[in-house]
Amino acid sequence: MIGLSLQNLSPWLLDTMTSSVQAGVRIILIIVAAYIGVRFIGLGMTRLESLLVQAGEATETLPGMARKRVATLTSLLRTMALALVWAVAAVVTLAQVGLDITPILAGAGIVGLAVGFGAQNLVRDLISGFFIVLEDQVHVGDVAMINGTGGLVETITFRTIVLRDLAGVVHVFPHGTINSLANMTKQWSAYVIDVGVAYEEDTDRVVEVMRQVAADLKQDPAFTQKMIEPIEIFGVDDFKESEVVMKARLKTIPMEQWTVGREYRRRLKKAFDARGIEIPFPHRSFSLSAASAPVRVHLEPTAAQAGGRSPASPSSSSWR
Repeated sequence: MIGLSLQNLSPWLLDTMTSSVQAGVRIILIIVAAYIGVRFIGLGMTRLESLLVQAGEATETLPGMARKRVATLTSLLRTMALALVWAVAAVVTLAQVGLDITPILAGAGIVGLAVGFGAQNLVRDLISGFFIVLEDQVHVGDVAMINGTGGLVETITFRTIVLRDLAGVVHVFPHGTINSLANMTKQWSAYVIDVGVAYEEDTDRVVEVMRQVAADLKQDPAFTQKMIEPIEIFGVDDFKESEVVMKARLKTIPMEQWTVGREYRRRLKKAFDARGIEIPFPHRSFSLSAASAPVRVHLEPTAAQAGGRSPASPSSSSWR
């Protein structure tokens, strides 16, 4: 009886063992294929990163910025690719074990749909952030104006941008809420200056003085590396109530426009004072008309004040 039972069970055991060995071999092959795919993805991302860095450095003003931006992008792409490869490998492995993966795929689809509806803002922020980094709109360390708020960019993630303004206040903007973004330090910066002089001044002479001051500033070792080009003077820009406005621009390396502009204003004021060029300020004049004749006022006292006199009696007092 026992021998007969073993004889009947042996084909089943043999089939089970054979299936298990085949499934194990397939699982090992799946893991090896996934590992090879991961290695190829890593090599491909490294090659893509080097190509993008070479292309970006050709147009970058500050060294190293292209590498940081490309490293951020390739890191994101690498993470997404690795997650996809291992997710597919895990699902195929479960199928080889004998589990029905149809409910798993259906459940994953339902969960993904629910998450998509519940996290629309998050998805919007992630997509917007990806394109902000991809298009190189702003870097960490730039001075930017976002939705009318300006400050130093301290952190950029794929969901938010963090600014710190001059007062030290930290502003956090989700990417999906950014309606306007102005980068004031991308590749190069500029300081625009409006100089007001009196109407009596010769504008050609004023332009000459402005150019000379800028040339002297460019020769200063502390500022020669910060100024990219000689000053651009656009000429007379406006006629105001008490001044003629001259507009000019100083091009500098990023983040140095305010330092250069303040020093230029200081030197320009001294140069104007030394040459007698007037920088006007508002005047107010007051004129008084001729004094009018004094007004005589007659007061009639009451009966009590008049000491019993009739109220109709005229008052003997008058005041000016």
